[in-house]
Amino acid sequence: MAGGRRAWSDTAPLLNPQQHNHLVNLPSSVEMAASASVPRRSVFLGVDVGTGSARAGLFDGNGKLLGCASSPLQIWKEGDCVEQSSTDIWHSICAAVKSACSLANVSGEDVTGLGFAATCSLVAVDSEGSPVSVSWSNDSRRNVMVWMDHRAVKQAERINSCNSTVLQYCGGALSPEMQPPKLLWVKENLQESWSMVFRWMDLSDWLSYRATGDDTRSLCTAVCKWTYLGHAHMQQIKEKYSQDMEACGWDDDFWEEIGLGDLVDGHHAKIGRSVAFPGHALGSGLTPTSAKELGLVAGTPVASSLIDAHAGGVGVMESVPVSDSESEDFNEEAICHRMVLVCGTSTCHMAVCRSKLFIPGVWGPFWSAMVPEYWLTEGGQSATGALLDHIIENHVASPQLANRAASQGISLFQLLNKILESMMHDLGSPFLAALTSDIHVLPDFHGNRSPIADPKAKGIVCGLTLDTSDKQLALLYLATVQGIAYGTRHIVEHCNAHGHKIDTLLACGGLAKNAVFIQEHADIIGYPIILPRENEPVLLGAAILGAVAAKKYSNLNEAMKALNAAGQVIHPSEDPKVTKYHDAKYHIFRELYAQQLSHRSIMAQALA
Repeated sequence: MAGGRRAWSDTAPLLNPQQHNHLVNLPSSVEMAASASVPRRSVFLGVDVGTGSARAGLFDGNGKLLGCASSPLQIWKEGDCVEQSSTDIWHSICAAVKSACSLANVSGEDVTGLGFAATCSLVAVDSEGSPVSVSWSNDSRRNVMVWMDHRAVKQAERINSCNSTVLQYCGGALSPEMQPPKLLWVKENLQESWSMVFRWMDLSDWLSYRATGDDTRSLCTAVCKWTYLGHAHMQQIKEKYSQDMEACGWDDDFWEEIGLGDLVDGHHAKIGRSVAFPGHALGSGLTPTSAKELGLVAGTPVASSLIDAHAGGVGVMESVPVSDSESEDFNEEAICHRMVLVCGTSTCHMAVCRSKLFIPGVWGPFWSAMVPEYWLTEGGQSATGALLDHIIENHVASPQLANRAASQGISLFQLLNKILESMMHDLGSPFLAALTSDIHVLPDFHGNRSPIADPKAKGIVCGLTLDTSDKQLALLYLATVQGIAYGTRHIVEHCNAHGHKIDTLLACGGLAKNAVFIQEHADIIGYPIILPRENEPVLLGAAILGAVAAKKYSNLNEAMKALNAAGQVIHPSEDPKVTKYHDAKYHIFRELYAQQLSHRSIMAQALA
């Protein structure tokens, strides 16, 4: 309603006829009818905590963005250690939510439901909910071990050597970015912190806990990052579909074997005694304290959460053109032919299937971790946006280019794309990609997450010269974009070789707004790429959770179909010369890693 006022019938208790005589100043029947005829508008709030900022977005009942805002986050980086503060994160969220509501002219009373998404970072709190340090510095503010923290490589290697059966649901090996290796590192290195921690939580679960006081964990986080076997109690889940469930998917033998048996105590109280589908309504909604901090209304439904990449998947998985979604052969299997690319600091590759597919080097299969009752396969590249930033910022021409971009009112990526376009015409290149025939990039600067699953992998740039011009930087940037796209092609081919039938890509995230990045991916992989109508699909995915928690839709699948919408479709080049060119560069891409392994072996023998 206008001004965010509720209809009288929405707030009045249910009364029996006798009670009416004791009430005064009741609205007339005409007023009541008029009020009831004007439904309260549905506005869904999504909150996304990324690596560098917390963002909030408000969406209407058609999934259209009404307004969004962001607030920066503090971060500490020291070598492989990357840390944040949950207190700082919460304050940033509150600022972003208030700003978004102001920009969208939405009052707190208008917000119908709230969902959180966040990076898969590890949060430590004590019995009072206060932060516990996970840092060598012993700074209690630094209680979040960020997803990209790689300090636990050795712990991951030891865990993987155990060959536990849970590992087959993680592509055969745990990544140091997952939570068990990080937990083991803390126990072995920060004993005082280990003894103080009352709850270990994924960041998105901590956010919903901070908002509601409900400690129920999401199947998304528990299954994808904690080795929780959601399918172990599939029947229990189906019987109690809309409720939280006792956490019986933990493999106690695994925790004992890796040296973390104390986490089994108290029915797994420190890591999660109950779990729920993403979108499950938690507790009694927002607590009065959290509601005041956020500028919202106490009791507003809050959903169990999603990891940020998975929220992106929920925000775009059904974003297909209407003609496709309404065709006669459309069925529930159509979703299984799609892969979502969530392209930000890193890139996650999300695909679902009705059957469980075990794919070496690719995370999963995870049951109901994103779309209920579908098995999720999750590939990934640990550094994509972060890699492009690194390549550009460490080039001598970068400051000058940044100034030029600012003076023209465009992004640095847009300026580099313009330079490449000019170079193509000036040099008579047959197509843009051909500019990099002499420069090749293996993008594993932060290890290889998929499909090789080698955290020790290193990046390679082949074809450097003494040229320090802006044109040389543009070529290096383009070759890096191509290297990232070849990595995605490797993941897609690997998944299809192990049972998937992916033939369509849906891309979202910051890099998906880069025209060259998307066109190179389409040309290199050979599949069309659909962009969503809304520019903030991770926020939309989080907001969809809130819509489900508010009971506006019966389940997540129904909400996705109602609120997702397609935008532009990018088709691969039909020029056979482009295909031949990329096939050749892809061959070199694969060779670069093989050469790295050979070099690694030679040096290991020399040092033996």
